[in-house]
Amino acid sequence: MSDSQMGFSEVINAGNPVDFRKIYDASMQMLFRIAYKIVNDEDAAEDLVHDSLIKANEKSLEFPSLNDAKYWLIRVVKNASLNYVKRKGREKKAYEKVLYEERHETDSGEIDLLKEESKLKAREALKKLPTNLQEVVILKEYTELNYKEIGRVLGITEGNVKVRIFRAREQLAKIIGEDNVFLPE
Repeated sequence: MSDSQMGFSEVINAGNPVDFRKIYDASMQMLFRIAYKIVNDEDAAEDLVHDSLIKANEKSLEFPSLNDAKYWLIRVVKNASLNYVKRKGREKKAYEKVLYEERHETDSGEIDLLKEESKLKAREALKKLPTNLQEVVILKEYTELNYKEIGRVLGITEGNVKVRIFRAREQLAKIIGEDNVFLPE
């Protein structure tokens, strides 16, 4: 496979329909997973990803390679998703607590309920981490990126990514305790 087939050393213009299709096909699913894990809302995640792709297309952004386009989009989607969560948090605080309902569906039995509680506990624990640790955990656990790629996305060294992952896991263990809790798929 040549470098250009792998997405290397070929200038990609997001304003060009053929190049845009390459970017879309190579990144859409991964970007959706990132956004969904941050915002926990399929419609919002899809909107955030599409908005980011449209931004690149409308500005006819040029990237040195397909991978550079993906890394740029990951940063844009991650930041847009975090901003979305912050905005929703502010909106939530504006409403009275009585309007907020948590849905716990117990139709599937005790095991499903325990799984849901574990997922909720893991999400809540993840929210308690500092933003820099949340980012590396989300990128590590919910994408197929390796440490080096995560470092490139976040603009930090591979070693720093490993340190942050280690610290995040330590803090999550302390927050969650000894319970058997797994991160949701």
